[in-house]
Amino acid sequence: MKMKIGIVGFGFMGHCDADTFDTFDDIELTAVCDTNPDQLKDAPEGVKQYSNVDDMLKDADIDVVMVSTPNPSHPEMVKKAAKAGKHVICEKPAAMSVKEFDEMVEACKEAGVLFTVHQQRRWDTDYRVMKEVYDKHMVGDPYIIKSQLYGFNGYMHDWHVYPEMGGGMLYDWGVHLIDQILNMVDSKIVSLYADIRNVINEKVDDYFKIIMKFASGVTAEIELGTYYLTPMRGWFIGGNTGSAMLNGFTNEGKIVRTEHLLENVPGKITMTAVGPTRSFGPAPEGLLIDEPLPEVNVSQRDYFVQFLKAFNGEEEVFVKPEQVRRVLRVMDAVRESGKTGKAIEFEK
Repeated sequence: MKMKIGIVGFGFMGHCDADTFDTFDDIELTAVCDTNPDQLKDAPEGVKQYSNVDDMLKDADIDVVMVSTPNPSHPEMVKKAAKAGKHVICEKPAAMSVKEFDEMVEACKEAGVLFTVHQQRRWDTDYRVMKEVYDKHMVGDPYIIKSQLYGFNGYMHDWHVYPEMGGGMLYDWGVHLIDQILNMVDSKIVSLYADIRNVINEKVDDYFKIIMKFASGVTAEIELGTYYLTPMRGWFIGGNTGSAMLNGFTNEGKIVRTEHLLENVPGKITMTAVGPTRSFGPAPEGLLIDEPLPEVNVSQRDYFVQFLKAFNGEEEVFVKPEQVRRVLRVMDAVRESGKTGKAIEFEK
């Protein structure tokens, strides 16, 4: 069954989503809405244009509403779409608080419509590669996961500079990076610690480090900085039979194992530039073995492939409201830890 969709908020993400919909035969973009007429100038030909969401919901031939408006307006847009009997996909962050999100979920339940959030980075290649490493125990039993994202631009842009609009990196990339880890590690979070900073942005965060300890024994560390001046997307998973590392947004990296475990450190002392050592000298030739990372075939387009199946009743939505709610709760704990400088007990 063809899915007819309308986008409310035809800015950057609205345009990106419209381009994605154009690659589907069974998704038809029928309407776009934005209060800024300049945003509608390059709307696809044949797509109806609206400046008021109420008019679009009343008149347009749509089954699903894609909410791509600024963060604070998400609750209002989702509730209006649900009341009109439309299924809803909302951009992240879905809401500015857990309370707001609960109200959105309840409105969609009462209306009997599907509700999900556009956490499309669950289909990023780098993430899916490392999730497969984790899921298939390719480095044994994991004990540490590191997810790192460093940039050089520094300053926030557009509405991201305003705290009241949900600006800053925690609300931006932070939502995705937290969601990826929670989707990877199926375990309760025992405790959480966060360091949040405004390095060169006066009002909103541009650096954070989050450390989550899980009941399973895994520790996950997420670090993002917009002013590192050494741009990098990096992953590391350490396990009891090897290590996996990845650089970039593809599968560039490797798994490293040892040919055999040493029963004790070598008796011979190695002299290095900083003095003698036995534990951290060069590895003996042949001891370390490199293996390729697994290959995956995914793209962010797959988010909508899956939603189509949910729309046609073939399966449930993949990004479930309760998962989104957990991410929002983690973000609340991150902010609290960032303010107090103390670890937060969580999900005990």
